[in-house]
Amino acid sequence: MAPSDRGPRERMVFSAAQLIRRDGVASTGMREVAAHAAAPRGSLQHYFPGGKEQLVNEAVGWAGRYAGNRVARFLAALPEPTPGGLFAEMVRQWTDEYEAVGFAGGCPVAAATVDCAESTEATRQAAAAAFAAWAGPVARALADMGVPEERTGALATLMISSLEGAILIARAERDARALDTVARELGPLLDAAVSKAD
Repeated sequence: MAPSDRGPRERMVFSAAQLIRRDGVASTGMREVAAHAAAPRGSLQHYFPGGKEQLVNEAVGWAGRYAGNRVARFLAALPEPTPGGLFAEMVRQWTDEYEAVGFAGGCPVAAATVDCAESTEATRQAAAAAFAAWAGPVARALADMGVPEERTGALATLMISSLEGAILIARAERDARALDTVARELGPLLDAAVSKAD
């Protein structure tokens, strides 16, 4: 959905996620969100009576759903879906972004976790739910590719945590090396998890 197709509430949630992924929660102000979303400032109180915390939590939830929904698109891009291929597509989303526009943005869920997990219980819960909303589709995709059910959750966690760590390193180094490394090194391990039918 293009930003112009969204109503003001959806635009503000989307804008909050974009600003949080770039600047973190503490540096993302409600006025900046309204301006980024091209929404009237007065609509913030109307749509988010819980204030900034509600907006942040909804932005984090949106980001988790977005990541989870991308799994099907990544699989569709593969001529033959494999666990390593799925992970390579997950990584490619970030390497493509960093090559195109630089290293300013990260994951809004990670940013909110770092900024708020110890101080705001509702945001910690929102971040945990967002990671679960992402991990679920990854685990289901792994199962569909033949990974035994008892390993899909652990491997989904490995994939997401490796990607998140590589994103942080890439942003710090201003280099996609860490992303390329995790894709190359984890791919064979993930593919080896597929049960071979006799």
